Amino acid sequence: MASNPAPRWQRLEHDERRRQILVVARKLFSERSYAAVSTSEIALQAGVARGLLHHYFGTKRELYLEVVRALVRMPSSPVPLQRDGGLEVVIGESVDRWLEMLGRNRGTWLAAVGAQGLGRDVEVEAILDAAREQAVDRLIEAVEPYDAAGASDELRAVVRAYSGLAEAASLEWLHRHRLTREQVHTLLVRSFLTLVLDVLPAIEGERPRDGDGLTHSGVIGR
Repeated sequence: MASNPAPRWQRLEHDERRRQILVVARKLFSERSYAAVSTSEIALQAGVARGLLHHYFGTKRELYLEVVRALVRMPSSPVPLQRDGGLEVVIGESVDRWLEMLGRNRGTWLAAVGAQGLGRDVEVEAILDAAREQAVDRLIEAVEPYDAAGASDELRAVVRAYSGLAEAASLEWLHRHRLTREQVHTLLVRSFLTLVLDVLPAIEGERPRDGDGLTHSGVIGR
């Protein structure tokens, strides 16, 4: 005879405990370096037994990677959610949301992008790279009325270059303190508009003819 399914409240309790551990871990990893944070401290602040933490996430390393994954589910570069109000308004609001996320998770972000003297982490880099590509897709769909799969190679390259600029600008603000949040906002909004409205058409105008060695994934309609 089949056993009865577990009560729904048990599943909700599991999800809530897991979420609580992630919230605490993200806070601690943002405040201090990876080495300075222990699983015992995370478990204590999350109000769970250390064994339960290991049950949900395994090692401290696996928990840290999950924190990074959760962080970059919020885009790793500014990405519009809608097109209402014109491109400048949409990009401006998107940059605001992105900078707010970085400010709340400064330590984790700086560690993820290798700014705390720990070097680049291969697994973290793979997580970030996947998030960057997703961000590129959404940025493309904000400026063109078609699926990102139909974008030209030039458009994808320009937008990916912009995501690199966004990360570099975040370091100038959060790590080197040579730019303010407001200055980074201006830099990213104006740069994006310049890239897609002025630079991209010029790059596309230099597109080689067929047979000149450049593969195209689509044509941008203007």
